Amino acid sequence: MKLTKEDNHYHLTSKKRFEGSLIGLEIIQKSFDFAYEMAYGEGFHRNCRSGGQSARTKSEIFQNTFQGKIAEIVLYENLKANVIETEEPDFSIHGKGTWDDTDLKANGKSVCIKSAAFFSNLLLLETKDWDNEGRYIPNISNENATDAYDYFVLARINPDIKSLLKDIPEEKSQLMKKIREQDWLCDIPGCCSIKTLKHIISLGHILPQNAMLNGKTKMDAENYYIQSGDLFPIEKLYTVLKEK
Repeated sequence: MKLTKEDNHYHLTSKKRFEGSLIGLEIIQKSFDFAYEMAYGEGFHRNCRSGGQSARTKSEIFQNTFQGKIAEIVLYENLKANVIETEEPDFSIHGKGTWDDTDLKANGKSVCIKSAAFFSNLLLLETKDWDNEGRYIPNISNENATDAYDYFVLARINPDIKSLLKDIPEEKSQLMKKIREQDWLCDIPGCCSIKTLKHIISLGHILPQNAMLNGKTKMDAENYYIQSGDLFPIEKLYTVLKEK
């Protein structure tokens, strides 16, 4: 289902309420250590989103990486709880020119995990990263890498890390103190397959760069989108992976 559009303003039509479960402190600590090293240590992340116009600060890279790693670990734990053979999340620190082949591999299938704040209702994929066949463009030229994900999962995190750390000094102990003070929650509103991605690409489900989402969020990059209410329940993914 498409977003409604009036001039440059886009609005949601198919939402899912956030229903988060508490995240264990061990997951928070692992995600923090990884994200801090990637943002402030030996790691490397792109300063701009694909097709984006705003350069990310180290703080923003930390926030994005922290949120993303939480989502990855939570899904991994859920897959294991459903007795699905799943490779452990990658905690290796990559330098420039190297990135993860895939987020998770479960029962031989590649899973792309997109994280967002708890109030988000869109699974977003930058259009510059995906071709018309739903392949991940940065991996196409690498014969040893996965260029087509089998499944896509949206995970949402509460609190919103961006708002939480807005006025916190970028010093490790200060960041950790603020983060450990919070109760962290995660929900997984849904998933889809590469077949769905190809379908929304063919239909032109695109949120343009500089578009205003819900009257307050200006889009930095152009994205393909799927609304949370149009995603399949995550239980469908568990069922499919058990069958393969």
